[in-house]
Amino acid sequence: MRGADQPQSTMFSYVSIEDRIPADHPLRAMHALVQPILRALSPRFAALYSAMGHPSIPPERLLRALLLQALYTIRSERQLMEQLDYNLLFRWFVGLNPDDPIWVPTVFCKNRERLMDGGIADAFLQEVLQVAETHGLLSHEHFTVDGTLLDAWASQKSVQPKDPAARTPRDDGDPKNPTVNFRQQRRTNETHQSTTDPDARLARKSSGTASIVGYLGSVLMDNRHGLIVAMDVRAPGYESERDAALEMLTTVDPRARRRTLGADKGYDTPAFVEGVRAAGATPHVAQNIHARKPRSAVDDRTTRHDGYAVSQQKRKLVEESFGWGKVVGGLRKLRHRGQRRVDFVFRFVHAAYNLVRIRTLIRRPAAT
Repeated sequence: MRGADQPQSTMFSYVSIEDRIPADHPLRAMHALVQPILRALSPRFAALYSAMGHPSIPPERLLRALLLQALYTIRSERQLMEQLDYNLLFRWFVGLNPDDPIWVPTVFCKNRERLMDGGIADAFLQEVLQVAETHGLLSHEHFTVDGTLLDAWASQKSVQPKDPAARTPRDDGDPKNPTVNFRQQRRTNETHQSTTDPDARLARKSSGTASIVGYLGSVLMDNRHGLIVAMDVRAPGYESERDAALEMLTTVDPRARRRTLGADKGYDTPAFVEGVRAAGATPHVAQNIHARKPRSAVDDRTTRHDGYAVSQQKRKLVEESFGWGKVVGGLRKLRHRGQRRVDFVFRFVHAAYNLVRIRTLIRRPAAT
């Protein structure tokens, strides 16, 4: 007998939302990791809010919602609010009851701006690293540095001459998406700038590849388990990647007497190698030797040791963080404009990556 398809407009349930979440769901382990971190950040949250006025979105719930956005590749705050409206799993993780109203996306973004001004992304990362330190997952001795280009939320059409008088008038009748022909025109960061995102710069990954409008995102990785310990976002340039690496190296706790820093061939320059040594670390940089560059800044006194080969093997782990951030965390195409917002998102996404790594590592059975 065929069943009748009768729509039900109302529903009464006596099952708790806690009972609906499977005991072995990955978000349960993530929730257990995040709760102590948010409690440790409570004094910083209190300093950001006034003691009177209308209560805003609790910062703990705001950060848990941002974590869901990174973990589940939710492309916008509006879509995040839509998911929170009907997804009981997301409501449980954030801390909302089934009948609680969701937030207006604009209000959510305004409250996120407060966290940006308070440096909460970096503080959240430091607390995540403290959790890793508690479980013995950090080495403080061997690191890897690398950078990646982040495609900004701006098109090539938005790159216009800085001098308004040099801009070509557009008379094609389409002001929103005009026809622009910039072939055979020399465009550089000294003469041109994006009108959509002025902080972004023209850059390309290598010779012969197309240029993009974007930012440079650099990370410093601990070689023991591939956890990201420091980050930097800046405008791309010829020396930007190496300058960012040296600055991040100085932020690491120098408790180890002998430290190493692995890097790819792009860092094989005399200035960078000397800078790493001046910071008290041994440069385990891949040698870049070719016809136009017959000598490397790293000689056999460094490459002959077994630790150099280990660093060259371990440094490839940094690509996993870039891959996760771009495929899962939404960094392949940025959805925020301005270096301040991009820096916040870049740090928070990699903090979420660290949490995923830590959850996997502490649940991994010990080798017998």
